[in-house]
Amino acid sequence: MESDERRRVLDPERDTAAMKALTHPLRIRLLGLLRQDGPATASELAVRTGESSASTSYHLRVLAKYAFIAEAEHRDGRERRWRALHDVTSWSNEAMESSAAGRAYVGLMRRRQIEHLEGSLARHEAALADGRLGQEWVEPSGISDMLPRLTPESLAELREVFARTVEELAGRDEQDPRARQVVLVVAGLPLAPHDPGPAEDTGPAGNDPDSVGNDPGSAGSGPGSAGSSSASAGSGDSAGGGSPEGSGAS
Repeated sequence: MESDERRRVLDPERDTAAMKALTHPLRIRLLGLLRQDGPATASELAVRTGESSASTSYHLRVLAKYAFIAEAEHRDGRERRWRALHDVTSWSNEAMESSAAGRAYVGLMRRRQIEHLEGSLARHEAALADGRLGQEWVEPSGISDMLPRLTPESLAELREVFARTVEELAGRDEQDPRARQVVLVVAGLPLAPHDPGPAEDTGPAGNDPDSVGNDPGSAGSGPGSAGSSSASAGSGDSAGGGSPEGSGAS
């Protein structure tokens, strides 16, 4: 994978310092907020995160040092504004698996994405409750989970098809005034068979004993990564997981 104007691709050998810089929880949150809500000053982000402006200013400078953000056009000369340089941060799972630092980074980012999903769910429910989202969003929104049996090739194809479909639909809706940011969190996690102990009942032969709870009200919803990210086969993506106010996440 090559970096481009919307995707920052991390290499575990070349970008060790950048990966380490991005593992700081506040930096992850600041980067996510800039990606999600657009340019902001250190003072504005301090209010959003509950941190001091001195702290946000320092961490923004670290993000700039490693080319995650850059100065944006200033509204006035009093305080610099910052903007995200890419929509998503990506990596090759295979490349990351080759080093302990890479594995640790991927694990942390995946858990951060789960936290981002929890915060986004709270924000979504609050927006529906107070009328900031209309009732037309009730039916198509939701969370689904399932346990299909797939080969590695089929899982890779599924992620590619999903990414391509998201890109096509986002392009179609870009100028539609009804369009809103939609948090999509894709997870494709193969599971090894259980190693049952003598007291464990694995159920009928050929059946996985795990219970799967599906959301019957979600019209085909479920997979992707924070608003604008897309996934390609064998890769990971994170839009930074910027926590909305009150989400309690990164």
